[in-house]
Amino acid sequence: MESGRWDELERRVAALEAAAGRPAGPGEKDPTAPATFWALEGLRPQAQGSGAVVYAGTFRSEAGEVDWQYAHHVDDLLGAPDAVAGVDEGADRGDLAQVAARLAALGHPARLAILAAVLRGHDRTADLAELLNLGTSGQVYHHVKALTTAGWLRPAARGQVAVPAERVIPLLVAMGVSS
Repeated sequence: MESGRWDELERRVAALEAAAGRPAGPGEKDPTAPATFWALEGLRPQAQGSGAVVYAGTFRSEAGEVDWQYAHHVDDLLGAPDAVAGVDEGADRGDLAQVAARLAALGHPARLAILAAVLRGHDRTADLAELLNLGTSGQVYHHVKALTTAGWLRPAARGQVAVPAERVIPLLVAMGVSS
C-alpha cells in the first residue's frame, strides 16, 4: 500500500474513533471523561499548611433534602502540636476533647441504630424501643440523651427527635469511614 493511502486510512480511522467516543489510549487523557478526583481538583488550590479534607453529600427523606459540604484544614483538625502532647491546655485541646466526645457518642450500636432510624423517619422516642428492640424506654432515653448532648440529635416536637441538618452528612461520613 502506498504511503499516501496509508496516511489517509489512519486519518479516517482516527476520525471514526473520535466520533465513536473511544476510550483514551495508554498515556492519553480522555477530555470527555469526568475527572477522577473532581473534589480534590476543587480543593487543592484552597488547601493550606498540611492540606485539607472535604466532605459533602446530599440526603433525601420525607422531611426534605439536605445538601451539605464542608472543608477543614488538616492543621485545624489535628490541633496544635503542643495541645496534642498535653503541654498546652488551650482551645485546641478543648476542640479535640469535643471531637472525642462526639465520636464516643457514636460508639454504641444502639445509638447508631437510633440515628439510622431517625434518619429514616422514625422520630418518636416512644416508638424507638419497640422498633429497634432496644429494651425499655429508659434505655432509649439514656442513648437519646447521650446523642443529644453530643449534638447528633436535637429535640423536635414533643416526644420527637431529629438529626440537625448540619449533622446529617457528617454522621453519614462517620458511618461511611467506619464501614
